[in-house]
This record gives sequence, structure tokens and C-alpha cells, in this order.
Amino acid sequence: LFGGVDMAGLPPGDPQLVSMIVNHLKTQGLFDQFRRECLADVDTKPAYLNLKQRVDNFVSNHLSNHTWSPHLNKNQLRNNIRQLVLQSGMLEQGVDRIVAQVVDPKINHIFRPQVERVVREFLSPGSCVDEPQVPLTATESKTDAILEQGM
Repeated sequence: LFGGVDMAGLPPGDPQLVSMIVNHLKTQGLFDQFRRECLADVDTKPAYLNLKQRVDNFVSNHLSNHTWSPHLNKNQLRNNIRQLVLQSGMLEQGVDRIVAQVVDPKINHIFRPQVERVVREFLSPGSCVDEPQVPLTATESKTDAILEQGM
């Protein structure tokens, strides 16, 4: 029983089971770890640099059409630019490319094994003790060291 729910009776994919697993992954700090792992090198990727340049150019071009005056409503101008950037679609496209360059390469060899290990331990506590340890990659070792420092 977990939180008054018999997990053994729940079929795979059951929304209640999925919710419990996601909450468990969060309490284990995996989502924060994955976020840190991805943010650590995002600003070095071409997709991020390209998106940043495109947004900078878009904003500069828009601002070049406005004459500064002390009476200029900066908040209104900022919100207008934000709406124009959102409507342009460049963020959606750029973020998709960033995800492809930053997240996708990590999914199978970093994220999935860690999620599977935590889920197996959640569903069958104590069952993962006998499993052979897979050597960690340098990135995983670094991440584990960071996590241990934070605990």
C-alpha cells in the first residue's frame, strides 16, 4: 500500500499510479537534477545562440521604429514586444531546436536509466539491491557528486 492505494492492483499507465511515480521522482530530486544537467550547457549550443541572436535582432528592429522620450511607456512597449515575439513563432521553433540539441542526447543514456532505477525501487522496494552497478559516465559521476553535496 502507498498512500492508502494498493499499487499492485493498478494497471501500468493508470493515472493514479503515474501520478504517484511522478511525485516520487520529484521527491528523489530527479527533475531538478535533469534541469540542472540540461541548463549547464544550454548556452553553448548553436540552437540557443541562434535563438538569442534572432530575438535580439527582432527587438532591436522593433525598437528602431520608436523614438525615445521621457513620456514613453516602457512597460507597454515591453509588453508589446513580448507579444510580438510570442506571435512570431520564433520561440517555439527555437525551443524545439534547443531541446533537440540539449535534452534528446541525454534521454537514453542519462535520464532513462536513472528514472527506470528509481521507478523499479519505488514499485519493488529492495529489489534493486542485487542488480549489477553500471559504470557511471563522467557526466553522471559529476551529477551524483553535486547531488551528494546538496543533501
